[in-house]
This record gives sequence, structure tokens and C-alpha cells, in this order.
Amino acid sequence: MRVLVVGSGGREHALVWKFKQSKSCDKIFCAPGNGGIAQIAECIDIKADDIDGLLEFARKEKIDLTVIGPEIVLAAGIVDIFCENKLRIFGPNKAAAQLEASKVFSKELMAKYKVPTADFRVFDHPDAADKYIEKIGAPCVVKADGLASGKGVVVAKTVDEAKQAVDAMMREKIFGDSGNKIIVEECLEGQEASILVITDSKEVVALASAQDHKRIFDNDAGPNTGGMGAYSPASVVTAELFKEILDKIIYRTIDGLAKEGIEFRGVLYAGVMLTKDGPKALEFNVRFGDPETQAILPRLKSDLFEVMLATSEGKLSKIKSLDWDNRACVCVVCAAFGYPGDYTKNKEISGLDQVAKLDDVVVFHAGTKKSGNKILSSGGRVLGVTGIGETIKEAINKTYQAVGKISFEGMHYRKDIGRRAIEGS
Repeated sequence: MRVLVVGSGGREHALVWKFKQSKSCDKIFCAPGNGGIAQIAECIDIKADDIDGLLEFARKEKIDLTVIGPEIVLAAGIVDIFCENKLRIFGPNKAAAQLEASKVFSKELMAKYKVPTADFRVFDHPDAADKYIEKIGAPCVVKADGLASGKGVVVAKTVDEAKQAVDAMMREKIFGDSGNKIIVEECLEGQEASILVITDSKEVVALASAQDHKRIFDNDAGPNTGGMGAYSPASVVTAELFKEILDKIIYRTIDGLAKEGIEFRGVLYAGVMLTKDGPKALEFNVRFGDPETQAILPRLKSDLFEVMLATSEGKLSKIKSLDWDNRACVCVVCAAFGYPGDYTKNKEISGLDQVAKLDDVVVFHAGTKKSGNKILSSGGRVLGVTGIGETIKEAINKTYQAVGKISFEGMHYRKDIGRRAIEGS
């Protein structure tokens, strides 16, 4: 079969890498792809948000399944358009994608269907938000309603910091129309976990748990990023806790959507805070997480393409369960100088050939491009270096050994990815 993966990041590289292992995939295309993806698939010069161009290509090349990586394309309704043209596609439709595209929609759905989450208030005027923040005090969390590339959430430790976030989102419009509405919510305490499931609205197949590291610096310091590393499985998520999260968060959300007349086919990703009062949903994504995907997929033994194909056809019931490698996996993101702000580009990356010789290590490219025989940086998050080990400690050591062989000007990365799993706190 012929598959088209849409996107250009580390998540998409991991998906292509996994499809490459499928006996069902005869040909893999990626639009637009990156320097790493180009080594294992045919990259097509079509931007991820060029829906008309992607549709034309899928028709012309007789693509059997299109898989969407980025949330912005799902929010724009690419699934609806492909389905109207009788093309198989993996991902939720525009109505279901509101779960990520609108935090207000998501929180109000959670409140209506009793999904445990933080207490919140919605505001469409900054003055009212400021007054509310003065009333409740800090810490609190300020969230832009719309998409903001993973950077639209501010965990404010002081009232002034919270009001500055309101100012930036609603008055300065740093996220454009995504800040027309905001949410101010209570600050939950505990450890976070990423829970991803694949669903066709009727059946649910859970993926392995993971833990992401959002902040730019060690010890969770500095601003939020798209994610600086992840590991799987998340040691804090016991089998009992996993079941509770599925029952109270995942199933209630999917059922709630169905009661609203919304079918969800694709990946539902819950960011969950494990509080002293039990697990609570922080937010939902409607696609594979990045870099969680890079830490989860190397542990998956089952054929991911077959699972996605069944989901797109509403036949997930024929997939009974997934087979997993019991070993641990760690992904460390190597970022460009300046990220998550303005970052440098076009820096030559060295050491990839040395890492390619290591066992149980794979480098997923994110912001890279090919230039002749060279690989250059082209994004904020440049590489996701991923290692597997018998224990989380072994996986951490293997991954950082690989990171040490890679270099490009201005490269920086967190040195504590996975440490919480060892410390148990």
C-alpha cells in the first residue's frame, strides 16, 4: 500500500520509520519531510497546510492512507475534505479537532461530562481576567484558547506574572486570534504523564505511557517549549492508575463527544496531572505528541500502519491488542541556540554517522534539511536522540552517550531527561 505522512518534525520521522517496518507499506511519501525522513522515504515539496496540494497529490498518486502529524492541519479540516473525496485518512475531523484547537471547547466539554480537571474560568476581556487573578491570587495557569505551537500556557507563580501573560495574549496578541479568549485555572500539583490512545469512537487501543519535559532548562526551569525530551514507560503510571485514567478521562471524553454528535477517529492524547486527589486532565491533543512519539514507537512491536488503517475505516475492533517491548526508551531533544525564542538556522550537524553505528539508538530528525552531502539545522528543535535499554537508567546512559557524539553550533539540550523515573519523585 501507498502511504502519505504529512509534516516535517521528529514525530513524522518516527511515524515514517515505523511504517518502514510494515509489510503492508510498499511506498512511503512525506510532505514536506526533513533531512532525516529523506533518507527513508520520498519527500514531496508540499507544505503541511497546503490542503489542496495534498489532496491533488493523494488522488494522483493513489495514496491508500494519509496520516496527519501537525494539529494545525487537523484543525483546518483536512480530514473532512479527504473523506468527502473518498480518500482514507488517519486523524479526527474538524469538529473533533476542537479538543485541541480550542481550550475553551475542551474545558467546557470536560466540565459537562464530569472529566476531572482543574477549576477554571473563561475570559474574553483582559480587564476581567486581571480582576479575577487579583481575586484568586497565585500560582495560577493562564492559557490561550487557540493553537500556539505548545507555547500558549503560562504557569504563573505570581499575580504580576499572570497579569503579564494576560497582557501578552490578549492585548499584545502574541498568538494572534488564539488569544481572543483565555482560560485562567487553578494550578494543579503533582507529576505529569502523557496518555495516548488510538480510537475510532467505538473501540480504544491504548499506547504505552510516557512523560514529557516541557521546560527549556534542567529542573523544569525557564519557559515552556514544544517538549525537550520524553521517556516511556512513565514509572509513576501504575496499571491501576492507567485504568483509572482511561475510565475517568479517556472514555468519558470520547463518550461526551459522541453525545455531542462528534465522531473521533485518530489519536487522543491526554496530558494528565497525577494529583493527591487522583488524575486530572490538563489538556487534550488530537494527534501524536512530540517528543512522546519518539519515545513510545521504538517500544511498539505491532504493525502501526495496520492499526491506523483499521481506525480510518472504523474497524479498530479487529485489532485486539498491541505488543510492546518491555525495555525502556528515552528521547533527548537537541535544540538550536535561542530556542524557544528566535533561533539560529543552517548550522552543519556532525556526528550522525558515528551514532548510526550504535545499537538500540536512533536519531529522529525534526528541524533539519539536506544540503548536498550535509545535514543542516532548520528548526528550533533539531534532533530527537533516542535510546532503548533494559532499565530506564541504561536507556538514559545510552541516549546521552549518543548525544555526546553529535554537535552543531549553539546546540543545547536538557541533561536531566528521565531523572524523575530514577529518583521516583
